[in-house]
Amino acid sequence: MSESKCPFHGATTQPNLGTQNKDWWPNHLNLDILRQHDTKSNPIQDIDYRDKVKSLDIDAVKKDIIDVMHDSKDWWPADYGHYGPFFIRMTWHAAGTYRTGDGRGGGGTGAQRFAPLNSWPDNGNLDKARRLLWPIKKKYGNKISWADLFILTGNVAIESMGGKTFGFSGGREDIWAPEEDIYWGIEQEWLENGRYTGERELEIPLAAVQMGLIYVNPEGPDGNPDPLASARDIRETFARMAMNDEETVALTAGGHTFGKAHGAGDATLVGSEP
Repeated sequence: MSESKCPFHGATTQPNLGTQNKDWWPNHLNLDILRQHDTKSNPIQDIDYRDKVKSLDIDAVKKDIIDVMHDSKDWWPADYGHYGPFFIRMTWHAAGTYRTGDGRGGGGTGAQRFAPLNSWPDNGNLDKARRLLWPIKKKYGNKISWADLFILTGNVAIESMGGKTFGFSGGREDIWAPEEDIYWGIEQEWLENGRYTGERELEIPLAAVQMGLIYVNPEGPDGNPDPLASARDIRETFARMAMNDEETVALTAGGHTFGKAHGAGDATLVGSEP
């Protein structure tokens, strides 16, 4: 029966369908940001994470991570029987949102679990990486945060394939809701680009070249495979992420030596975001 013919139509209150205060007063100052991640609303407020992490058996966690890397799942098979490259991508994409313009982003809060990051095209299929790690998070509970687990897993992945790391230091506390205080750009669609002016001057404080990307477009600026234009974008973007040319090459060339996700398939066949 349609709503218009339902004898009980209107009996149920639907507040979200009506006119909101913001519609009447669009310039009204929104103070909700002051309550973001307030200790009073923290679901685990009675836990001192930095104290908890001191009791963590880090070697046991690393062993469990290595076991997961070699346990290929039918629902998301590991390339060549090893999830290491996949996990390195997860870790870099957790840390790679950092920008020097305002010090925001980065892997310090486990924000990759939440919108908009969990739905960025550049983070496609990383929900599977987090699902693979869920048994470990469940096993150790509040002794290890998602933020720490993301970073540690990338370190262990590199070490398991013979690479050297600077080591690991824990203590990153998780957020429990999306961050509302980070400016990701004005665009209304994924992969739109409305952040450049003049002679391709990137808006401050942004570092990524398009909405929904971690850094640069692998196909070139706005999909144009121009090597010189690409080099300019790469240098500017990674400089805003506190990297010089040498560090940029080490990260991009070294990281894609482990694995890659670019050009994985026809973009028109990609499913909807989480």
